[in-house]
Amino acid sequence: MKYFIKTFGCAANEADSERIASYYKARGFTQAKRIQDADDVVINTCMVRQMAEDRVYGLVHNLQKFKTQNSKLKIIVTGCMVGMAMREKTGKMLSLLKEKMPAVDEFLPIEEVGFDHAPIRTDKTHAWVPISNGCNNFCTFCVVPFTRGREVSRPFEDILLECRQLTQQGYKHITLVGQNVNSYGADLLLGSQKDAILLSWKDRILLQVKNVKPTYVKHLGRLRIPTLFPQLLEEICKIEGITCIDFISSNPWDFSDDLIKTIANNAKISRHIHLPVQSGSNEVLKRMNRWYTSEQYIAVISKIKTQIQNITFSTDIIVGFPGETKEQFEHTVDLAKKVGFTKAYVAMYSDRPMTAAHKVFTDDIPHEEKKRRWKILEELINKTNLRAGTYK
Repeated sequence: MKYFIKTFGCAANEADSERIASYYKARGFTQAKRIQDADDVVINTCMVRQMAEDRVYGLVHNLQKFKTQNSKLKIIVTGCMVGMAMREKTGKMLSLLKEKMPAVDEFLPIEEVGFDHAPIRTDKTHAWVPISNGCNNFCTFCVVPFTRGREVSRPFEDILLECRQLTQQGYKHITLVGQNVNSYGADLLLGSQKDAILLSWKDRILLQVKNVKPTYVKHLGRLRIPTLFPQLLEEICKIEGITCIDFISSNPWDFSDDLIKTIANNAKISRHIHLPVQSGSNEVLKRMNRWYTSEQYIAVISKIKTQIQNITFSTDIIVGFPGETKEQFEHTVDLAKKVGFTKAYVAMYSDRPMTAAHKVFTDDIPHEEKKRRWKILEELINKTNLRAGTYK
């Protein structure tokens, strides 16, 4: 029996697909080189944009003809589309998926694919290492809290063990993956008391032996969350054999002073940070439920640049968010010029079900205007850096 996995979406989806491959290998399957040679086709889906969702529908439609040639062919859909459908309590969304994709044999929640088996890596030198899943921030445009649920951190020791095992297999470069890596461990720590912890007994012993204390992130002068991310980075840096550590993705309001110091003090940690800004307009940021102003974002960038030499930044930007005026878009252009991003993932706003923006705002920016704004930032950031050789 052979399997084939088609992945749409982000680094978290790529990491999930590596675990799905391991799941199939444990059942005796081998990987098919071509989708038409597979007995099981697994489609790992994304719902961040309507375009990604439409590509899934198109692929399933095209696979129907293979079913007429191979009666044993099984189509499995997993990932974010299924995650959202399973969390939608009325069942209407799951029914809609079944109606739109009648050829699908199984809708598999990604949570059913655990960490029991080592992922089958698609790269021989670089490895994705998930450290958390889900998000608690509820930006008004974002489906992640609905597709992946609330934030759940992996045990501290499990992550270190996976990193040690990777070095034994020859891996030197790892990327830590989470929807908000900066808040890693917040769910493992209870309240603001250092001794009130919900860690596993293994992690409790490990952190006590190493005298690891949580970082308490403050936002707008108030305690927001405790986190173990700077401490996790410190411990991974101590593992011999690992030469480069990346992480994705970060929220600006959780980028603590401890995290900046940890990066500055450890040459193994990449000097490139992906720090989503989404917009340079304070009014738009407020409607997005992003917990910072453009001035605060630039202040974080400046603080990092001051303490870490040769640091570069990439970002995520949404153009055409509901109500975004041309003047507000120009604030985003101004911010991009001030920061000097080496790369930007620029997206035209896409109305997503279940989000607050879907419920409260009207998608009122014409597609042509969104495209015009997209082209401006694409030229300003990405094409300029490609020509200069600084695109990262």
